[in-house]
Amino acid sequence: MDNKKRDNKIPPTKNPLLIFLVLSIVATIALNFITSLMLSPKKEEISYNEFLKLVDKGKVDEVVFENDKITIYGKADKNKETDVSIFGIGFMGEDEPERPIYYTGYINDERILDKLDEKGIKYSTPVELNSPVLNFLMTWIVPLLFMYLIIILFSRMLSKKMGGSGGIMGIGQSNAKMYNVENKTGITFKDVAGQEEAKESLDEIVDFLHNPSKYTAIGAKQPKGALLVGPPGTGKTLLAKAVAGEANVPFFSLSGSEFVEMFVGVGASRVRDLFKQANAKAPCIIFIDEIDAIGKSRDNQMSTNDEREQTLNQLLSEMDGFDTSKGLVVLAATNRPEILDKALLRPGRFDRRIIVEKPDLKGREDILKVHIKNVKTAPDIDLHAMALATSGAVGADLANMVNEAALRAVRFKRNAVTQEDLMDSVEVIIAGKEKKDRILSKEEKRIVAFHEVGHALATALQKNTQPVQKITIVPRTMGALGYTMQMPDKEEKYLNSKNEILDQITVFLAGRAAEEIVFDTQTTGASNDIERATEMARSMITMYGMSDRFGLVGLESLQNRYLDGRTVANCSEETRTAIDNEVVDIMKKRYEVAKQLLTDNRDALDEISEFLIEKETITGDEFMEIFDNVRNSRNAQMEIEE
Repeated sequence: MDNKKRDNKIPPTKNPLLIFLVLSIVATIALNFITSLMLSPKKEEISYNEFLKLVDKGKVDEVVFENDKITIYGKADKNKETDVSIFGIGFMGEDEPERPIYYTGYINDERILDKLDEKGIKYSTPVELNSPVLNFLMTWIVPLLFMYLIIILFSRMLSKKMGGSGGIMGIGQSNAKMYNVENKTGITFKDVAGQEEAKESLDEIVDFLHNPSKYTAIGAKQPKGALLVGPPGTGKTLLAKAVAGEANVPFFSLSGSEFVEMFVGVGASRVRDLFKQANAKAPCIIFIDEIDAIGKSRDNQMSTNDEREQTLNQLLSEMDGFDTSKGLVVLAATNRPEILDKALLRPGRFDRRIIVEKPDLKGREDILKVHIKNVKTAPDIDLHAMALATSGAVGADLANMVNEAALRAVRFKRNAVTQEDLMDSVEVIIAGKEKKDRILSKEEKRIVAFHEVGHALATALQKNTQPVQKITIVPRTMGALGYTMQMPDKEEKYLNSKNEILDQITVFLAGRAAEEIVFDTQTTGASNDIERATEMARSMITMYGMSDRFGLVGLESLQNRYLDGRTVANCSEETRTAIDNEVVDIMKKRYEVAKQLLTDNRDALDEISEFLIEKETITGDEFMEIFDNVRNSRNAQMEIEE
């Protein structure tokens, strides 16, 4: 559908001033009602006969004759103290006591005046001194002006809190944070590491902003927008700020959720205001973080949102309308590209999709160098070893690890960060801090030790596994009672063969196998191992085409690739049942393999476990030294027996 036609369907924006005017009128009516209740004196209705009796008894002080009633003011009881109530709180007053007030219906009685004269009672008829105009002004206009002043003051206060975004009267104004040439982001491409391909794509946009004639001379057009896509923490926002720092142009930064408000039309108004400001500051860059908040696909009619759709429509219209020759570029970031509207992703709006993935081994090492340059370190630190141990970590994780290492160095009263601090920080982020107050019983400690050594032995006894780096049975705050750390020797692997996956499943199941072999029991400690092994076995069948029964058929697809990586089945219920059966079969076979490996090497299992119980934590070198000694002793004994 044409954008102009789509925009015509958008209803007019609601006027906030009209809303507050209605609220002011309602508040004024309520104020008048409450005031009339508070200021009107309390009156008691009596009969005309009772009125005459009060006159005869001399208990009447004054009488006022009105058109439809007679108001009687009785004489005050001077012996009774006045109870004054202010805001519901009673006080004993010292002023003149109040007169009781009564009223009765008007009767044309000619004798009443003579009786009042006889008793010396004052009587009168009220005279209207207030004009209707004055009453109207005091009742309506003055309260409305008062309410209007309150709204203006509240609006200004809110405007200051919101950073001068216009307050209530400026609710449709953009509240984007702007970095101008003087107030720079302070970030350049030197501060971004591990994303060389993304920087290369963005560097071309920066060069276009600096030298547009070089591109226009050959007929090239500046990209209108670039969409940064990747997992959380990979540096998408950092890259956008680096582009602004390199380009040295004004930079408007805001989140997609800041467009959406409770009032329909406010988001669209903010989009218009944002592009109006950007056009005035061009050349410049607009950065919209988490654009999926307003850019969700409009295909699903069951969960429509008028405010979000109007905001998206306005964004599409503005991106079609601005002139690229002015040097206006729109950058956006998301970790859910699959839910974005197709109209937003087409060329001419976001011309480039820049993938910001998790860094590889070299990328992690470069990121660590960036984050550690302002940290005092020992001369012998090895960032390559730390990068090897942090496979799958993103830039935010690595920055956190470096900071944890610095905090640990301070805690141990050192002046510089050591390699031990760096490697310990990796474990803190992965497994949590050591839980020193959790003391395991001797039996539980033995079970955990044999469980972890079972993992390590299965690793050492198979070819297609990564070597053991560390084994510990010290509990951690994230729930682990112990763990076995593996890491590659020199290089990081990107492909896994079927045999490697099967061997890794065997490693996961070897902990439970050790429990059953040594203690003839099963504990809850293997729950995470079983979960991960089952996931790998299922992926072999449904996604990797490694099934003997189903072959090269994709039975599941991956959704939310950059978030939780949830899978969705693409097969019938019968096929899913067959998949479950094959997963169970793989798990049973690999468990038997694990049990056989540990049974054949029971001597090594016992000796290494006893050493681990004594030390609580051992390195991979210590583990392999004991394992080699046991194996050599066994081979020597076999040679003697032969």
